[in-house]
Amino acid sequence: MLRRLYDWTIDLAARRQAPWALAAVSFAESSFFPLPPDIVLIPMVLSQRQKAWAYATICTIASVIGGMFGYAIGFFLFDTLGSYILNLYGYQDAFSSFATRYNDYGVWIVLIAGLTPFPYKVITIASGVTHLNFLVFMLASIAARGARFFAVSALLWWFGEPIRAFIDRYFGLLSILFMVLLIGGFVAVRYIL
Repeated sequence: MLRRLYDWTIDLAARRQAPWALAAVSFAESSFFPLPPDIVLIPMVLSQRQKAWAYATICTIASVIGGMFGYAIGFFLFDTLGSYILNLYGYQDAFSSFATRYNDYGVWIVLIAGLTPFPYKVITIASGVTHLNFLVFMLASIAARGARFFAVSALLWWFGEPIRAFIDRYFGLLSILFMVLLIGGFVAVRYIL
């Protein structure tokens, strides 16, 4: 399944809709979607390295806007939609104790979560629920998400075809590693909260 997604994304990169698909996944991941935008960003940059910086910019902007949506879910809709999303991922019980400590370290939490495979949607919603200063949230989100997506794009741009050959050759192993990191992020949330 992941191989088909990878091949589809490589093909998508040549199409006019590619930036919109990247933006949609980046937006959704920051507020409710479980898969990170890297699954779309990586094949797109590998397919068209000359667009690496444009793709990183699109990914960053859409992710930050999606983060604003997640913040709004937490701020305005926590009792309904936000609580539902946290229950969906199994985080509701531990969330209340986490929320009381959150603002003390909020800027660091946003920065660290924005750079890692940690489920960013949990952080955006938590920031809204705890009423983390919105300017602090936005600046940390821009810095973290921008650093992450530009670093990924820079590495792919720099290594280019050799990294694409590496991914093609070891796709099965890399898929397993990706799933371990993704699941590990969700498990980490469960134990941190």
